[in-house]
Amino acid sequence: MDQDLRTVSRRRLLSLAALGGLTLVGCTAAAGTGGTSSSGASSTGSSADVTGAHTSVTDADTGAGFLAADRVHTVAVSSGGDSLAAAIAAYTSTGDKQWAEVTVSIDGSTYERAGMRLKGNSSLRGISATAAPETLPWLLRLNQFVDGQAHDGMRELVIRSNSSTTALNEAVALDLLAASGLAAQRAAYLALSVGDASPVLRLAVEHPGEVWVDRVFGTSGLLYKAEADGDYTYRGADPAAYDEVFDQETGDSDLGPLIDFLRFVNESTDAVFAAELPTRLDTAALATYLAFQELIDNFDDIDGPGNNSYLWWDRARQRMTVVAWDHNLAFGLRPGTVGGLAGGQPPAAGMPAGGLPPRGQEPAAGMPRDGGAPAAGAGRGPGGKSNPLVTRFSAVADWAASVAAEKTRLTQALVTAGSAAGSLQTWSARLTEQASSLVSSTVVEQEAARIEAYLR
Repeated sequence: MDQDLRTVSRRRLLSLAALGGLTLVGCTAAAGTGGTSSSGASSTGSSADVTGAHTSVTDADTGAGFLAADRVHTVAVSSGGDSLAAAIAAYTSTGDKQWAEVTVSIDGSTYERAGMRLKGNSSLRGISATAAPETLPWLLRLNQFVDGQAHDGMRELVIRSNSSTTALNEAVALDLLAASGLAAQRAAYLALSVGDASPVLRLAVEHPGEVWVDRVFGTSGLLYKAEADGDYTYRGADPAAYDEVFDQETGDSDLGPLIDFLRFVNESTDAVFAAELPTRLDTAALATYLAFQELIDNFDDIDGPGNNSYLWWDRARQRMTVVAWDHNLAFGLRPGTVGGLAGGQPPAAGMPAGGLPPRGQEPAAGMPRDGGAPAAGAGRGPGGKSNPLVTRFSAVADWAASVAAEKTRLTQALVTAGSAAGSLQTWSARLTEQASSLVSSTVVEQEAARIEAYLR
């Protein structure tokens, strides 16, 4: 375990050095699109490590041209509004997330027969059948109905929801996640419009799928997504028992590695768990993950109400890695403060329009305001779950100490050294300079100030 920690720390120093120059995640020169459609083959290169610094996987392969953070992009759905309305109605009545066929224009290039379906769980609760589609969270997949269709190599992206108007908290969190050395997603702002409706400011995030796996991990394996209705408990050897618990996102259908891992986590003795976990899981990455989630005060993580995480199975190393996902509640945001998104519900009582809780407001029971570890016996927030992997990992003294050490290191590297403040300043300037028609400078300043207060 000590060797793993030293190796991963060296990798993270390289990531921190990259962020020191404030080259934001995905901030590359935007490539031209050329024409009304393009074909993109699946990328097959390899990455140096889990930091996201890739070698033979090119930006054209991964859609980095669109996910360039140096500008606010445009996504306009010109037809398919009826299909989107039907998809929303189906979800509100049955909970099914249906694909809608749409025509979409991305930075001026038009793609017919693209697919869109609702994306999320808690972010969709309470929406009405008449909700404006441009305000909702979506998975946009260009090749859903047309094989090979892609934009600058990008085949799919997630249009995120957020409890604030600007989503600055998630944009900054993803920068810092990459700088921590963990697997991260690129992000960029866009103006989303549907039909004749006015465009709305949204944050687009790279979807963890095959292209993302090739870029970040660059090796053969399987990616599993934890579902909000599930947890990390072992439910027996029958794969059908995990239908509502995990989705397999990449590779040939095979839940065997996942089921075997969950059985070990839940049924091994304490001695066997402590001795064998490093051979089954990247324990150094988990320590950094837990420290990072505390640092940015994101209670909706692996043991939060949304069970937000992926598990990556590295076939060559025969072990799992916990992958972070969903940071729209980073820096103290809490559910129920939609700020105009996800159906337009008003902020909860006592919450400002931007959705961030006032400094000094009492946190949920057991939750420290500074994002530290919950009090003994407390959950990680309203609706938090007891995750057996986190519980057992934290009960081992050496690993608990490694989480504390990682939080100290990340605080120094990301906050004290100014990387977080620099990221916040850059994203804020992008909105002020390029999205003034979508969000007022006053709102940008207010929401940036809330995050800045956390960093202080």
